[in-house]
Amino acid sequence: MELSTLDYSFIIVFFSLVLGIGVYVSKKSGKNSSEFFLSGRTMPWWLLGLSMVATTFSTDTPNLVTDIVRTSGVSGNWVWWCFLLTGMLTVFVYAKLWRKSNVKTDLEFYEMRYGGKPASFLRKFRSIYLGALFNIITMASVTLAAIKIGGIMLGLEPWETVVGAGLITVVFSALGGFKGVVYTDFLLFFVAMAGAIGAAFYLVNIPEVGGIEALIAHENVADKLNILPDFDNTSVLITMFIIPIAVQWWSSWYPGAEPGGGGYIAQRMLAAKDENHAIGATFFFNIMHYALRPWPWILVALASLVVYPDIASIAQAFPDVANDKLGHDLAYSAMLTKLPSGLLGVVLASLVAAYMSTISTQLNWGSSYIVFDFYKQQINPDATEKQMVTVGRISTVVLMLLSALLALTLQNAFEVFDLLVTFGAGTGLVFILRWFWWRINAWSEITAMFVSGIISILLVKTSLGEMLFDPITGLLPEWANYPFVVVVTTAIWVAATLMTKPESDATLRSFYKKIQPGGPGWAKVVSKAETDNVEIVNAKEKWSVPSGVTAMLLGVTLVYSTMFATGYWIYGETTYAIIGSGIALVSGLSLIKVWKGMKENIL
Repeated sequence: MELSTLDYSFIIVFFSLVLGIGVYVSKKSGKNSSEFFLSGRTMPWWLLGLSMVATTFSTDTPNLVTDIVRTSGVSGNWVWWCFLLTGMLTVFVYAKLWRKSNVKTDLEFYEMRYGGKPASFLRKFRSIYLGALFNIITMASVTLAAIKIGGIMLGLEPWETVVGAGLITVVFSALGGFKGVVYTDFLLFFVAMAGAIGAAFYLVNIPEVGGIEALIAHENVADKLNILPDFDNTSVLITMFIIPIAVQWWSSWYPGAEPGGGGYIAQRMLAAKDENHAIGATFFFNIMHYALRPWPWILVALASLVVYPDIASIAQAFPDVANDKLGHDLAYSAMLTKLPSGLLGVVLASLVAAYMSTISTQLNWGSSYIVFDFYKQQINPDATEKQMVTVGRISTVVLMLLSALLALTLQNAFEVFDLLVTFGAGTGLVFILRWFWWRINAWSEITAMFVSGIISILLVKTSLGEMLFDPITGLLPEWANYPFVVVVTTAIWVAATLMTKPESDATLRSFYKKIQPGGPGWAKVVSKAETDNVEIVNAKEKWSVPSGVTAMLLGVTLVYSTMFATGYWIYGETTYAIIGSGIALVSGLSLIKVWKGMKENIL
């Protein structure tokens, strides 16, 4: 496949704009560490929301959605659609709490909520585990997807893809800091959306597919269209729907959908102007992420079943692709080779945008952990602002270099990444309850983290089953394994919590006074403080969790009904589309009423 002058023009202009943004904001971003990692906490909700959406595009996301649709049908996406529940819980309960904490990273929370050496160990350990090791493997996985796209669409060698895309990304990330990332994400969002929608519209209407009606009626596609799984197939129902909806969403630490918020989502909430803007940003992100954005990818995936019905047909069309790189995920890239000049340039720019947005976010987020939670805490407690920015820029470059080198050596980075993600199975409840139950301590999190990892490794190496949770396909080959890890991990960390000493009164009271979490889980702490004549309760603040949970449920209904309605409008099933739209309207109006009752206004 050859690019035209027009295609190259789109890509060159795009790269120039990205670099220009990085250079433009570099001076202000290097002013101090708060500017470099949080943009001075002045970001509006709409810009942060767009940044969240752009970040989660990634180069591998459309490939992975394609893989799911081709192997499990549209309903297979429930393995990640289920995370809307924790997303909405973050919107209406935890976004406010995170912004009130005023921490610089979500790991700083540990020494606010807990005390002593266990809290210090937890913060330092996770800064390296998440900021370096986990981050490098995540970026290597994303880069490997970029290598596959570059190989199929442009015939590039792996090193050419890594150097070309990686060099520009690391330059503007190191120069512009968080503000450069977010400003660039604004551009990347629109480029990526234009590419995804444009590609879907064109590819559904190519002669081989014949339009949306012919696509839906095609024999290779007809059994893949259901948005809900087959309720008569017990195994599929349990694996693809019941476990994700009943267990998975609250029990797993998953990048971008951490129970209780965390990671780069927390970073954006912490960078918001205030609590209302943090809420608005996460709400906008969840609507776009779950209700609207997946459908262009799904349509291309369905169309690929007509053009490339199996892996053998992909191999025949692209004989130069190595056998170890062949898979259903390549069907998305294969379909893009059929785009015409001009649109091809836009789509390629959109894929580059997806890559750069994800990598730049991972770089800035990971380096923030290294600077605030390791370097300043462990290496140089008296570090100046200039030194922290310098270390941030150096760590950005080092993280990019290491991830690029790892990507070049991997055949399937997700095997290692899967194992790291399984370490989070069963830990989610700790992240949810630590804000609202005084008895949870640092040992609760330490125990949950290590027990989950150890059990996961043991299960992988025994006859009990394969990998428990695949973050890419979400498939649970041995569906009973995942609940087993959750139950055992939860039982052990709860036991460890009750067997170890609670946090000191001073630590608990300081946390309560700053955050005002409220609720029965803190009643003992509040009562004891009153007995000791220590004032920790702000009488002006009422416990907002009950109304927050109500808003969460209405938000989930709104987004899911919008997602269903969008799909049914595309399928031409007018009756179901109208019903879905009606439910979305009613739930939306109800949500507005509840939100007013909470006295929140995102604008």
